[in-house]
Amino acid sequence: MRQTVITPPPALPALEIDLDLIRRFDSRGPRYTSYPTADRFVEAFDAEAYQSWLARRNIGGIVRPLALYLHLPFCSTLCFYCGCNKIVTRDRSKGETYLKYLEEETALQASLLGGDTKVRQMHWGGGTPNFFTVEQVRALMGRLRERFEFDPAGEYAIEMDPRAANAEYVAALGELGFNRMSVGVQDFDPDVQRAVHRIQSEAETLEVINAARAHGFTGINVDLIYGLPKQTLVSFERTLKRVIEVAPDRIAVYNYAHIPSLFKPQQRIREADLPSPDTRLKLLTMAIHLLTGAGYQYIGMDHFAKSNDSLAVAQRKGLLHRNFQGYSTHADCDLLALGVSAIGNIGPTYSQNHRNIDDYYHTLDRGELPVMRGLELSADDLLRRAVIGGLMCNFALDKESFAIAYLIDFDKYFAPELAELREMEQLGMLELGKNEIRVTSKGRMLVRNICMVFDRYLRQDQERRRYSRVI
Repeated sequence: MRQTVITPPPALPALEIDLDLIRRFDSRGPRYTSYPTADRFVEAFDAEAYQSWLARRNIGGIVRPLALYLHLPFCSTLCFYCGCNKIVTRDRSKGETYLKYLEEETALQASLLGGDTKVRQMHWGGGTPNFFTVEQVRALMGRLRERFEFDPAGEYAIEMDPRAANAEYVAALGELGFNRMSVGVQDFDPDVQRAVHRIQSEAETLEVINAARAHGFTGINVDLIYGLPKQTLVSFERTLKRVIEVAPDRIAVYNYAHIPSLFKPQQRIREADLPSPDTRLKLLTMAIHLLTGAGYQYIGMDHFAKSNDSLAVAQRKGLLHRNFQGYSTHADCDLLALGVSAIGNIGPTYSQNHRNIDDYYHTLDRGELPVMRGLELSADDLLRRAVIGGLMCNFALDKESFAIAYLIDFDKYFAPELAELREMEQLGMLELGKNEIRVTSKGRMLVRNICMVFDRYLRQDQERRRYSRVI
């Protein structure tokens, strides 16, 4: 598979916030955790197609390491804002059943890899992975280690709900090999927490974070959300300053996407309680000022990292990558996805498991891989994926590297796109040089809009209602 030659970007200038520009371009659009995006996957790419690509993923003698994603969909309580594929239950037996099927899928997938099972990265997402007991997590990790060879220097992450964990639980995770943790906070304000049905004290959160640091975790990420009901500038400032005091390695500040027609739990949120569009912009602006002022580097989209964090280092070296978990440092891995609704990336393909848990179970009962849909990328898809990835991760791309790697004349191939970008250049969002495209300091917050110009599928149908707002 052809790879684009990557030139490390120069030191990025300080982020510039142009509110008028943001208001002008605040439309709906993809987050580009993949290109093409998951809504473009087709059912014609089935388990047989996926299996064929697993069998030939290392043709040519180039052995690509694996990244694993495990989707653990269970939560014991419902957070009204959540748009994840989840199952809310207090019936622990459902979790036991799920783990049995997850082991069946793991065995099926591993058997198709032959002896090539070295894992460099792993992420457990949900749902709430710590819905499961320490004993269940230990058993699952044991089964994974039977099937895969884990790199001792790899990154192994888990998403955590501090309400369902304590120091002893975190210590056990460290013993099992986890070394990165993503902690859901959203907002510490009690009024906001009540409005979204997620009551979580600072003490609970700090216990989990402190325990992680004490038991071998080398990376802590805290997730926040702006635009939640009852959220004010004063209350969110308190949350941000408290999180900065805790000093996580990474902080994500996500935009709350209120789409109750798509995510039914959001119907319990009163629209009158949501911040106005102008307040949302002020919330975001404040977050950026406070975080960058505290020494966090703006990575892109909604991510910030300390300057010595691996994400920030990878961005400065031009090695940053973006996948279904967001920004990543492992661009050279094939992503093997396990569990209901999980999405993987093997070679020039994407695949997604059944989103309905009964369909997932029934397929495995037949001894088949639970692939629901996917996509084999065309040459044009691969080229555009590389362009969008370069812009999303590095805020720049070198035309000559694409000409060499993809045997194209960049300016001729993308003539319509470049013509459309002229308006953005005039607005100061980017610079169109003879040999490069560079996103400016004021365009970095709107990089999704710039990438959307190169999205052939959007250009064909202009259907953007299914996506979240850019800001």
